Amino acid sequence: MQVASERRVKAADLTPEAWSPFGWLPLEDTDPQDGAKSLEFEWGDPHANVISHAPDEIEHVGPAFHCDRLYRHDTHTQALLVLNCDAVVAVAPSDVDFSDPSDFDKVRAFELHPLDCLVLNRGTWHWGPFPLGEEPVRLFNVQGLGYRDDNASVDLDERELGFDVVTGPAG
Repeated sequence: MQVASERRVKAADLTPEAWSPFGWLPLEDTDPQDGAKSLEFEWGDPHANVISHAPDEIEHVGPAFHCDRLYRHDTHTQALLVLNCDAVVAVAPSDVDFSDPSDFDKVRAFELHPLDCLVLNRGTWHWGPFPLGEEPVRLFNVQGLGYRDDNASVDLDERELGFDVVTGPAG
């Protein structure tokens, strides 16, 4: 059984300003800024599919979710569209290496809702999205086809930097 972490991150609302250190939120095609940012695929391997994450993939600590590991892709951006249920994602900027406890100060979490879409910058550390309920979250996913060869991770619990993500108004 997982013990609650001393480190906690309250999931925030997803806004362009709050998300900007980690990527961007796609714009309407009528927005004059549409196209100012673009997806990057160093290996020339853009690929679209549908992925999912189930609630049993992560540790639950009461009403919170324990984040024990973060992942990143250094060769490509990743775009996600939540299809079916509320979810949560945790992120950290690409310049963090989790070698110092102060790196935790740069970690953020966001609540996601159906039809929310986001782009992760190359190298952005991420965990999830994971569903807030019992149903697996389904995600339309655009990322490099060779992501398995570009899927670095950091074991936060091993470094004593694991944290709990709190969602909802009471968090």
